[in-house]
Amino acid sequence: MLAIVYDGQLRQVDDYPRPALRAGEALIRPSLVGICNTDIEITRGYMGHHGVLGHEFVGTVVACEDAWWVGQRVVGEINAACRSCAVCARGDESHCPNRTTLGIDRRDGVMAELFSLPVACLHAVPDRMPDAVAVFTEPVAAAFEILQQLHIYPTDRVAVVGDGKLGLLCAQVLRLPGCDVTVIGRHPERWEFLGDLAIATVHGHDLDEAHLAPFDVVVECSGHPSGLATARRLVRPRGCLVMKSTFAAESALDMTMLVVDEIRLIGSRCGPFAAALRALDGGLVATAPLIAARFSLRDGLRAFAAATGRLKVVLEV
Repeated sequence: MLAIVYDGQLRQVDDYPRPALRAGEALIRPSLVGICNTDIEITRGYMGHHGVLGHEFVGTVVACEDAWWVGQRVVGEINAACRSCAVCARGDESHCPNRTTLGIDRRDGVMAELFSLPVACLHAVPDRMPDAVAVFTEPVAAAFEILQQLHIYPTDRVAVVGDGKLGLLCAQVLRLPGCDVTVIGRHPERWEFLGDLAIATVHGHDLDEAHLAPFDVVVECSGHPSGLATARRLVRPRGCLVMKSTFAAESALDMTMLVVDEIRLIGSRCGPFAAALRALDGGLVATAPLIAARFSLRDGLRAFAAATGRLKVVLEV
């Protein structure tokens, strides 16, 4: 089958082995797949993953032991947990020490004509939801994880550093409690729809003393080590710094001043799919402005070349 593979170099493979149906899993034919920054970082050495790339998808179940799932249009959580260890027993499957992660760690991803995922990871997509909306479920769930981890008050001032794909989704989700949200970015051409949502914007070059340390919560979504330094400058003493970016490069952070300023530092990763699907189904998160380009799976290498520095590039399978 056709697949986009990273094995030390990014390649298109026409005869990649088709996955076999495994107990407790489903075979899924993706219809639309998103390229995210983590996929790009894997090609730079992040996580050491070798295999099929991709973890953002919407697709149809074509084979499963549980016949109810066959023919269902689905999205899926990316962490395939063992569901038998002590971590899973306390309901924390996303941190299972035995987990594999779709297209990221020891599990082939979704940039192929067929892939496998445990049934426990699947979520049925509402019939009325277009594929172009459903494909955003995983990153929207990651944005909702911030609200799972942190009580954000309507009176809080919140900044999102980075106006890429994830940053624009996080800004939309974080506005839902009614708080003041500002996006710090470098791409004004992406901001028009944010104004319609009452989300403020500031160019990174325009940050001055008036912007330093006034924010209760700062979420770092830039995908670059420099973004963490910017985020740190924006958070007030006793405020909270949420780290969303995953990248291969190392970054420096003054740990002493985190202690002195009593900053809460929170790593934030995967989140609740059910909440993301409800928000998308209810029109609470705009996705259409985030799609920059569409390519066929067969043009996957060209799609990767086009994806760097752009909003969401999607692959049609």
